[in-house]
Amino acid sequence: MSFYNVALVLLGVAILGVAWLPSLLEKYPLSYPIFYILLGLGVFSLPIGLPSADPFEHPKIATHLSELCVIVALTGTGLKIDRPFSLRAWRTPLRLVLLLMVFTIAGLTLAGWTLMGLALPSAVLLAAAMAPTDPVLAGDVQVGDPGEGREDNVRFALTGEAGLNDGLAFPFVWLALALLPDALPMTDRLLHWLWMDVLYRVAAGVALGWLSGRLLAYLIFNLPKRISVKASAYGFVALAVTLTSYGVTELLQGYGFLAVFVAAVTLRSRERKHEYHRQMHAFTDQMERLLIVIILILFGGAIAGGLLAPLTWQAVAGGLLLLLVLRPLGGMLTLAGSKRVTVAERVVISFFGIRGIGSIFYIAFALEKANFPQARLLWAMLGFTILVSIVLHGVLATPVMNWLDRRHGRKISAELAEETEHQAAPATE
Repeated sequence: MSFYNVALVLLGVAILGVAWLPSLLEKYPLSYPIFYILLGLGVFSLPIGLPSADPFEHPKIATHLSELCVIVALTGTGLKIDRPFSLRAWRTPLRLVLLLMVFTIAGLTLAGWTLMGLALPSAVLLAAAMAPTDPVLAGDVQVGDPGEGREDNVRFALTGEAGLNDGLAFPFVWLALALLPDALPMTDRLLHWLWMDVLYRVAAGVALGWLSGRLLAYLIFNLPKRISVKASAYGFVALAVTLTSYGVTELLQGYGFLAVFVAAVTLRSRERKHEYHRQMHAFTDQMERLLIVIILILFGGAIAGGLLAPLTWQAVAGGLLLLLVLRPLGGMLTLAGSKRVTVAERVVISFFGIRGIGSIFYIAFALEKANFPQARLLWAMLGFTILVSIVLHGVLATPVMNWLDRRHGRKISAELAEETEHQAAPATE
């Protein structure tokens, strides 16, 4: 059986599901990623000669496919945040990134080293990869489309956190690489890590992202006054924002993930009511969904191929510790004393630390750079934790967010979707 033809059929079915499943599942405690993992698990279990989907065997594919998905998602995430950036307005997501993420990395490193018996570099890598929340799989708990007004404390905090921490977790991945045995003294390696991987790369990511956003905003909102730009080209502009910001920053050795998100937020600050923002976000959203279903099908295929085989009870305990203890407890401690966020909102923010595609990228990136001890076990624990997160958070996202909306007197997502459909429907009389 031709793999190419099977892939075409599988991709066609997946794309059709992307169009239908989100609206079909809007009222139910399910998320569409679960279905795509099951689809991949089922198809790759069939004796039809499909190649292995194991990311350990295809590190370059795993790295670049997850990388592309994350940067597209980060652009969409930045474009849909209506709140202008300031340290005061963004205080909650900044606390989640600067305090909670560091707490999570420290706790998971300790658990990996002591509970799971990982070598220290592997423990740090696992913690760095697993600590950031995901901008790709967290759509059910994020803000709505640009200008939609659906930006309460919980959705804004989780969206801002997901956008920022995919770049700010990178220094700890480089720390794991620096801890591997090397000819240079450990002191020299740590000093290089501090000035290069922490200070320079973060500063370059923020600065180049801001400059890219400003430049692209000028090209988008000023040039059309002299050059005609068709509405159909808006999506290509969003893709240009993504690829240009990321590529230039990576060439200058900054953090491209951080630059892409900063560029999108900067771009969003110009002409906030312009139709451009909705069009660009719609395009990135469609691209993101296409990429995510491919990755989820391959993830299901990897599970069918034995991705979880090296899993130990200690690794299972470590994954559950992250999802059920470290993240919720750390989140409550981080947000303690916050006057703007109610106790109920703190509980929801702390619980919904969804893990996903960014974690896949970090593990694949680091394992492509160097040989880490217990690499198979790292992939197994990562796969287990992502699987549990997708199922647990996917099942609970809709009922929990509906409960929170009703508690604060807001309309739930299904009601807003029905209103939108009625408004978009053509008059019958």
